[in-house]
Amino acid sequence: MKESFTLTVFSENRTGLLSRVVGLITRRKINIESLTVSQSSIEGIHRFTIVLDVTEEICEKVVNQIDKQVDVLKAFYYRNDEIVYQEIALYKVPSEAMYKSNRVEKLIRQHNARILAIEPEYIVIEKTGHQEETEALLAELRGFGVYEFVRSGRVAVVKPMERLNNYLKSIEAMNLENN
Repeated sequence: MKESFTLTVFSENRTGLLSRVVGLITRRKINIESLTVSQSSIEGIHRFTIVLDVTEEICEKVVNQIDKQVDVLKAFYYRNDEIVYQEIALYKVPSEAMYKSNRVEKLIRQHNARILAIEPEYIVIEKTGHQEETEALLAELRGFGVYEFVRSGRVAVVKPMERLNNYLKSIEAMNLENN
């Protein structure tokens, strides 16, 4: 049965690696639901956060293939209950919606969003949360007109201690034993 998995891939910052990782996934005809790349907590190491809706068996195969890539230090996958995650969404709506009534202001408060910019033609609203939460605000704002909407990919940290740190420590220990 398909479910949502969050993959974390730790790598060196090498040109073309993102393309190779995405290629491994898309060759299997798997749609990437979300993708973000950033520095990790370890200097010089980057982290890809990839969300896939697949079976666990397929997820394991994809992670194993990613693990074999040159420049990939380690890849892991997690279920949603094993991570803490958020997305950020920005909405650009007409300023007149704010001036004509207090309904937009009430929506902003109700959804724990905030105003980032107020311009003569539009206001920019920011909402962080899970995809369902950002889409719920979008649905309500559509009644006032939405000029633009954008949502980031998932950013996530795992609930158990970061596996990469333990993995790197084990490699370091093996190197010390061999020397």
